[in-house]
Amino acid sequence: MPSTATRPVGVAVTGDADWWRSAVIYQVYVRSFADSNGDGIGDLQGVRSRLDYLAELGVDALWFTPWYPSPLADGGYDVADYRDIHPAFGTLADAEALIADAAARGIRTIVDIVPNHVSHEHEWFRAALAAGPGSPERARFWFHPGRGPAGDEKPNDWVSEFGGEPWTRTADPDGSPGEWYLHLFTPEQPDLNWTHPDVRREHEDVLRFWFDRGVAGVRIDSAAQLVKHPELPDYPADPGPGEHPHIDRDELHDVYRSWRRIADEYDEPRVLVGEIWLPDARRFAAYLRPDEMHTAFNFDFMTRPWDAAELRASIELMLRVHAPVGAPSTWVLSNHDVTRPVTRYGRDDSGFAFAKKRFGTPSDLALGTRRARAAALLTAALPGALYLYQGDELGLPEAELPASVLQDPMHFRSGGVDPGRDGCRVPLPWRGDTAPYGFGPEVETWLPQPADWAGLTVEAQQADPGSMLRLYREALHLRRSEPALGDGELEWIDDPALGTDVLGFRRGDGFASVTNLGTAPATLPPHERVLLASAPLDAGRLAPDATAWLRLRAAEASDPAPPTTQHRKDRR
Repeated sequence: MPSTATRPVGVAVTGDADWWRSAVIYQVYVRSFADSNGDGIGDLQGVRSRLDYLAELGVDALWFTPWYPSPLADGGYDVADYRDIHPAFGTLADAEALIADAAARGIRTIVDIVPNHVSHEHEWFRAALAAGPGSPERARFWFHPGRGPAGDEKPNDWVSEFGGEPWTRTADPDGSPGEWYLHLFTPEQPDLNWTHPDVRREHEDVLRFWFDRGVAGVRIDSAAQLVKHPELPDYPADPGPGEHPHIDRDELHDVYRSWRRIADEYDEPRVLVGEIWLPDARRFAAYLRPDEMHTAFNFDFMTRPWDAAELRASIELMLRVHAPVGAPSTWVLSNHDVTRPVTRYGRDDSGFAFAKKRFGTPSDLALGTRRARAAALLTAALPGALYLYQGDELGLPEAELPASVLQDPMHFRSGGVDPGRDGCRVPLPWRGDTAPYGFGPEVETWLPQPADWAGLTVEAQQADPGSMLRLYREALHLRRSEPALGDGELEWIDDPALGTDVLGFRRGDGFASVTNLGTAPATLPPHERVLLASAPLDAGRLAPDATAWLRLRAAEASDPAPPTTQHRKDRR
């Protein structure tokens, strides 16, 4: 299919305050993107060297996972200093230059904020340990005496997000056992006390620090977990809405209202994006009211299996819960925590749950690739913003890494049963036939790359019109040029001729997307032409595990349904 023109390099970001409603946002995991200095670790100069690739791909913004100084106990989500850059990645000046260079290509920057906890090497926590029980320094965290006569039992029955205990006991200056401190993730990530004014003031200052440097927004890690019940009670048997002792507490909304006021101070208001895992869709949507966050990750869709009824139910649910608050939904197939789509969609159980990760789970990668291609077009056609994790545009599978090289704490805290998240964090292949595939100079990468990735490099896929990379480029360029796509309305095509295993919907005046999740070819609705398809048509019919974008005939382009969102502007 013919491609629309790539955005010219050198076009600066313009002041569209609503760009985020329809944006394509590309997640950069810096350690694994591109290495400029030959140490086997990706860095900011490596990203700068590939900005033309990202502009040609057709993205509107880059979301960077934490790039701050950190001992990397949890991939950088243990932050030691929010106002600097990890030395392996570069310098603050490098970050400022990257933000400016990206903006010159029309690409905005989003950075990660991790407000639930800091690193055990953060100056606040070091001071808290040195100051001792009852000190003002300890009041910024959750230090607490243990239970039992000797205080040698943990303070409550909470469980770590990574499995195991969320409490670690400290030692007093004389070496005797002391208080315990809370860490809902690893012991190297002590939780902050969000009732303390220093904690709120510090994070507000950090927001301004990065916003003043041209960052267009922040992604808020573990956004529903900041506030804890002040009495640290055991888990209730059946908590009602807002009653969980450390998830989705009502006091959180005041925090994000204060952040929104800061974001709105700027000429182009900055954007707040939440990482919010909640089973209650209405509680989820409450964070997206007009005076709180702008958007949040839609994890419900990402976790569903490859099934027409499941995916339609998720789409309808997300559009329904977003509509009352006037926020667009987001659509994402994976991220740095999730099994890559090519591998997941090739498994018998194609849904996602952290608890299901195990070594040696079989996957039909050919099937997974077909489905991942179809899913790419399906998600790019849905109303709202689209997130793309680096390497998914190359169709990379989850790497099966030996246990000896794994670094993810999820692996170790599972007792070695869970492979963790390193398999989706392997450095990208850019060119060549052998590792490191152009990731950087010929040195060993921080995680090993598979020996069979030569056909998946950017260089190889650029030359292959049928590659995953070429499909993504076509899709993102069409998404940019097609007025109906991005934020807006959706109308289902409920035609019995399509069958129950086909998802079809119209967008705007004359655009349709049709995805066949069945096992037999499907008849397409009447149309003028196929704009793009994830697989060749079979005698004019849509193959199983494929998506086609269609230009409908005028007679078939019916009036759209009532809007699922109330707002649409040009994305640039």
